[in-house]
Amino acid sequence: MDLILWRHADAENGSPDSARKLTELGQMQAGRVSIWLKPRLPEGCEILVSPTVRAQQTALALGMQFVTTPAVGIDASAVEVVAAAGWPTRPGTVVIVGHQPTLGRVAAMLLSGAEADWEFGKGALWWLVHTNGEVELRAAVDPELV
Repeated sequence: MDLILWRHADAENGSPDSARKLTELGQMQAGRVSIWLKPRLPEGCEILVSPTVRAQQTALALGMQFVTTPAVGIDASAVEVVAAAGWPTRPGTVVIVGHQPTLGRVAAMLLSGAEADWEFGKGALWWLVHTNGEVELRAAVDPELV
């Protein structure tokens, strides 16, 4: 199974938190990462997106269908995100567009075996692969580098 964790891009300050939109920088970050990601995604991959406006806008940059679910939203725990993804038994590829600190905790849990507050930059993604009981970091992409 492939699991891609993509943090929403840079968003404006404000309230309510769920309504915060991407900034101009955030739109550029989402666009850059989507240009890198889209040709690498296999057909039939599932994309699960937080219901927040900034996560929705980040996912829209891909131009692909996605499912909105609070299971990967701002109140989701690392365990809930992993369960929503079906890790590690779901066949194929799942993309999660979500939030910090949850995505960092998911990455830490899957790569090190313990939940920890690992930093995920705005708009960045980490591509994890589970094969034969092993977890590997296939790619870490920062929007400033693509």
